[in-house]
This record gives sequence, C-alpha cells and structure tokens, in this order.
Amino acid sequence: MKKIILSALVVLMAIAVQAQEIPERKTDKPMMHVRARGQHNKGMNMQQLNLTPQQKIQIKQQRENFHLQMEELKKNDGITVKESRERMESFRKENKEKTQRILTADQKAKLQQMKVEGKAQHMEMARGRAENMKTRLGLSDEQSAKMEKNKAEMAKKIKAVHENKSLSEQNKKEQMKELMKGQREQMKSILTDEQLKKMKERKHSGHKEGMNSTEKNTKI
Repeated sequence: MKKIILSALVVLMAIAVQAQEIPERKTDKPMMHVRARGQHNKGMNMQQLNLTPQQKIQIKQQRENFHLQMEELKKNDGITVKESRERMESFRKENKEKTQRILTADQKAKLQQMKVEGKAQHMEMARGRAENMKTRLGLSDEQSAKMEKNKAEMAKKIKAVHENKSLSEQNKKEQMKELMKGQREQMKSILTDEQLKKMKERKHSGHKEGMNSTEKNTKI
C-alpha cells in the first residue's frame, strides 16, 4: 500500500516538474530518495553549524527519540485522524524546541539564515522548471494556472486517502487508482492533442535515456 501511495506522489511531482506528464506508466519506485534528500539537507545544515561533540550526541539522541515517537503513533489504530494529526504536530513542535535548546544563539541565527536562503533557492528553481515546461509545451497562462490548481488539488486528495484510518488497505488502493484515473482525464481536458503528444514523446525519450544510463552503469 505504501508503494501505491508513494508511486502516486512520484506521479504528482512529475506533473509539476517534468512537463506535467499524464501518469499512465506504472511505477513501483518509492519516494525514499526524496525523504533521503530531505534528511541529507538537514544533515548538511547541521554540519555547517560547527557543532561540538556533545551537541552532536544530544541532537542524535533527540532525533532518535522523535522518530520513535512518530513510529509508535503510526502503529496506534485506536485514535482518530484528528487526534493523530494533533499528536504528530505536538511531537514536531516538541522536537524543534528541544533541538533549539541544544544550539547556541549564533548557531540558531545561522540555521535560520540557511533555511531562508534554501527556501528562496527552491522557489527560484521551481519557477525555472515551470517556465521551461510552459515554453516547451507552448502552454497558455490559463493552462498553466489550471495545471497548478490541478496539482494542488491532487496533493490534497492523496493526503486525505493516506491519512484516512477508516479505510482498509484495499479501499485505499482502489481509491488511489481512481484518483490516478481522474488525474489522467483532467490532464486531457487541459492540454491539446499536440501538447499531449509532446509529453508522451518526452516521457518515452526520458525512459529510453534512463534505460541506456542503467545499461552503461551495469557494464561499468
């Protein structure tokens, strides 16, 4: 089930980043690389703070305690979705506060600065990808706006299914399939036949390049 949801999220990201492609091709590739990248970025930020050996130990222990709390919460099926969200938010707030108490004033200021710079860089890259997609497919302003709205709505629906504890795993799987089917139809209603053709050609070209790259790596 997790692979189904993660695969859907991969498709959603592809829609926003890679010409908003129609998610027709199934994939079992999870988004673990996305999470790993996020954790890697956090680790890089901490490395730039020049932590003392004692601080490193304290932060590691706090991080492990936080992950343990979150894992236990996920296993708790006796609470509502609302209660689960509230506890999750409480754990995150508590983790942030405890981590902040470990840092010095200078380290806190530097960390905040890095967050601001990182967010600005991320937004700039996102704008660049959007403009590239718009130019490549020849999207109108109206089409671009519809694509952004569609992406946001899809993200909310996926999250709702994922967090709905009243649904069985099979129900979630079925609803995810319906969401992806609806997503394909939405895309067809927004784009022209020529634009859809360009996206499919790019998708197949990207898949072929990925296969060739894998073959080369295997040979090496």
